[in-house]
Amino acid sequence: MPWVDGAYAAADDPRLAPTLAAIDSLGVGGVIISVGSPLDVAARLNDLQRRSRLPLLVGSDLESGTAIRLVGGTAFPPNMGVAAGGDERRAYDIGRATALEGRAVGIHLAFAPDADVNSNPANPIINVRSFGEEPARVAAFVAAAVRGIQDHGMLAVAKHFPGHGDTETDSHLALPTVRADWRRLDSLELVPFRAAVQAGVTGVMSAHVTLPLVDGEGSHPATLQPALLGGLLRDSLGFGGLIVTDAMDMAGVAGRWGAGEAAVLAVLAGADLLLQPRDAFAVVAALEAAVAAGRVPAARIDESARRVLTLKARLGLFAERTVPLDSVTMRVGRADLQQRARLASLAGLVLARDDARVLERARARRGRRTVITYAPADQARPGMPPAGAVLADELRRAGDTVRLVRLDERSGPAAWDSARTALADAPYAIVAVAVRPTSGVAGALAIPAPLQDLVDAAAARRQPLLLVSLGSPYIVADLPRAPAYLVGWHRFAPGEWAVAQALLGGPVGGRLPVTLPPGLPRGAGLQLEATREWLARQR
Repeated sequence: MPWVDGAYAAADDPRLAPTLAAIDSLGVGGVIISVGSPLDVAARLNDLQRRSRLPLLVGSDLESGTAIRLVGGTAFPPNMGVAAGGDERRAYDIGRATALEGRAVGIHLAFAPDADVNSNPANPIINVRSFGEEPARVAAFVAAAVRGIQDHGMLAVAKHFPGHGDTETDSHLALPTVRADWRRLDSLELVPFRAAVQAGVTGVMSAHVTLPLVDGEGSHPATLQPALLGGLLRDSLGFGGLIVTDAMDMAGVAGRWGAGEAAVLAVLAGADLLLQPRDAFAVVAALEAAVAAGRVPAARIDESARRVLTLKARLGLFAERTVPLDSVTMRVGRADLQQRARLASLAGLVLARDDARVLERARARRGRRTVITYAPADQARPGMPPAGAVLADELRRAGDTVRLVRLDERSGPAAWDSARTALADAPYAIVAVAVRPTSGVAGALAIPAPLQDLVDAAAARRQPLLLVSLGSPYIVADLPRAPAYLVGWHRFAPGEWAVAQALLGGPVGGRLPVTLPPGLPRGAGLQLEATREWLARQR
């Protein structure tokens, strides 16, 4: 499945040439679509479908709804924020919305849900993408998400088998190792995948991670390991569906084996779909040579082809492979879905700590507020408002005066001085930090020293300060002196809207799905009921 840019491009744009060549010359079975507007994505996929001899199977990373790929799609909280709300039905509801919006633009496979158990707080790439650290709870949310997606016409792909939650390396950059033995794997990492299989999940995506204590050698990642894909997933878990590799251009595989050899090893291991190879022509040439040499049995290729063709027939693609463009705006980003995203974000808010009752006092004492945001520019997603914009707008709409100071990784000494001055002058301050796992970006979750100094200085003078996470909840380990800590999970518009409601008197009732060093246990979460004033404004 070659990668396709979803952004608008003219028909003769040279950036499309590799994809068109793969369709015309190789007859690839599908594509993975990237970021674009809903109409641009739908139009691009319609063009590719008409060009292809057989209908294409289209996949996309649709974690937490479609917004990370469709600019204008509905932005739900990440999985960890959904689990913080405690209601598995929300995972089902998000799956439903994902399917409705994704199918409207021509996407068939959601590379979701993430079934990893985030048992390692230092994990640089899974983090909020996981439903949490407790296997049974993760499993329940995974199963609900699978059903929500598949009950509404889309195919779900649970990932990253057999588990990417206990790593400290990003597989986009290197090859991680999971130090789990069979007993640990069976009782922790595999629990959500069993639940996904029992829920009827269509596909399972392999992880580019090694498991030396399981396979006895540790030199090959799960994606290339027959004992894990064939033996464990197919035979032990009884999975008869589609095995999809993680992106084959990631350093975890491509950096060591190269496009062609990695593809051959993945097929021998049991993979049916090779996702995002670095060079589709090299992959096909290597597979053809391996079949001709007897290294890969032709029956192994036929087995995967049958699975893919069966899914295309199940989706009705042989009858109709394109989507009506005039229905896209009626199905993607609808008001009812946006409201569900806001309510899901509100339900997941966690007041992890507030010994001095900072948030309670802020809700009672309205007026002048200072909001300081730190949001790395390279982590902004298309369609995200500027950091703090929605939060400040909501507070102003309620009558507050807001001073907003934005910082990012490019901020120099003058910007940090301005933030320190704004904070020192504030009777009450909000410091909102939006760092999240970012594929292929080393140090994406790092907290800069000036931000630590800013929070420490406020704590030293006993200033009322609310630390808000709009991304990874684990930042509190680097900012331990913040007197109050609210976890908001994401900085798409619904996430900031929810944080504003908490400040204006809305309910706060979420609980942590993970342990946060240094001392916030799973299940922690102070409960605040909605104020009468807030409830009156909702009528």
